[in-house]
Amino acid sequence: MNDQPIRVGVVGVGRGKSFAQTASSAVGMKLVALCDTWEERLLQLAGELSVAAYTDYDAFLAHDMDAVVLANYFHEHAPFAIKALRAGRHVMSETASNATLAEGVALCRTVEETGRIYMLAENYPYTVFNQEMHRLYGEGEIGEVTYAEGEYNHPMARDDSLRLSPGFDHWRAWIPSTYYCTHALAPLVCITDTRPVGVNALAIARPERTLTLRRGDPGSVILCRMDNGAVFRIFGLSMPGHSNWYRVHGERGAMEITRGPGYFGPGEVRVWHEPWHLEPGQKAERVYRPDWPEHGDLAREAGHGGGDFWTSFHFARAIRSGEQPFLDVYRGVAMSSVGILAWKSALEDGRPFEVPDFREEDDRKSWENDHWSPWPGHAGPGQPPPSILGRRDPAPEHIPYARRIWKDMGYEG
Repeated sequence: MNDQPIRVGVVGVGRGKSFAQTASSAVGMKLVALCDTWEERLLQLAGELSVAAYTDYDAFLAHDMDAVVLANYFHEHAPFAIKALRAGRHVMSETASNATLAEGVALCRTVEETGRIYMLAENYPYTVFNQEMHRLYGEGEIGEVTYAEGEYNHPMARDDSLRLSPGFDHWRAWIPSTYYCTHALAPLVCITDTRPVGVNALAIARPERTLTLRRGDPGSVILCRMDNGAVFRIFGLSMPGHSNWYRVHGERGAMEITRGPGYFGPGEVRVWHEPWHLEPGQKAERVYRPDWPEHGDLAREAGHGGGDFWTSFHFARAIRSGEQPFLDVYRGVAMSSVGILAWKSALEDGRPFEVPDFREEDDRKSWENDHWSPWPGHAGPGQPPPSILGRRDPAPEHIPYARRIWKDMGYEG
């Protein structure tokens, strides 16, 4: 395979379009197939890219290819990944890795059993400033991490939200505010190479029903205890005030992205030290715009601040080397499970929960039958609501407007 392009199939033609476009010769990949149940959009993109199109996942997996990229619905990744791994395919999965603790256990076991490469397609660790902070941390610039903050807060206009989540049972309508945590957590994990071992969380709820028909709360704060004793504060999800920001405090200094409007503000890194920690010739504070360590021309053309290029780059490199990537199944499942366990905590007003070490069978075994889930398709006794206020149905007067938006975009469900 080292002399031939890695043949890739992509599931999902919405978010997956970006992966389809980056699965190119630039990273040693070749797109060969697409899969989606939205046939009209599937056939259009497959025609544009001159690849095979499938509405049936089993038929898609039978296509001659080496790897699968999963960009399907947030809560459906683990079952699709497990089936692909068992079919002999390497897998790169969008966030989250798992929708339940039981799925996380099953996914780890399947990667171990099959020996295939698995990577979490978390793109925010690969922005230029997060890669720069990773470099600085590795060089010992601020010493060992003691505290860090990560924010991924992405509000949007009502019409945009409705277009992005058509239907009353769409996952975005039901997601608890803690679940979409990896955009805020993963960069900190990658910068510091630490692992979450415990969580506490509080949700931020509003009693009124929203115009977007969402059942979940708009925001939450998660505290993660890491395996070196540090505490990470994680904030999101859709509160007013767009924010994508990271800060890391160490024993000998601190660093952060400078704040500003939009996703990444000015795109600068700030590093500062107390006077008594300064090394000879070292500045107390510096603020600068970093550059990519390599492949800047390709990264600048990709989505999510270059992250969409780098995820494909590292996935391809892992396949060719036969070595699991940094964002492997254990880190992917651990970070995804932080969101699940944080929701358990939020529903109990901040009760602490331990995060299993998913590398260890003895540690994860106690969670193998934990199917606790807020998604409508997982409904059953003891399943949680998506809000700390309980189950909230959409206001009847808002439904006709949503239906008009969905009809205009071609969704009739």
